[in-house]
Amino acid sequence: MTPEQAESAIDEALGQVTPGTDVTNLPADADLRDTLELDSLDFLRFVEILSERTGERIDEDDYPHFATKAGAVKFLAGRSPG
Repeated sequence: MTPEQAESAIDEALGQVTPGTDVTNLPADADLRDTLELDSLDFLRFVEILSERTGERIDEDDYPHFATKAGAVKFLAGRSPG
């Protein structure tokens, strides 16, 4: 998975969790939970959607990588052959 593909998947997953929010212009280092006001269930839904969309297993230990878009892109692009 390329960084561009990862970012697209992240944007799509966030868009499903926060409908009506333009997530494409979020700063890469913005804290997703704070910026988008995600509660624990919203965050879990985001990770589950992203896992299904990418086919990547995302364990609870991996959640810190998904605090920001930059971290999530790095995690997904680093794990998936591209």
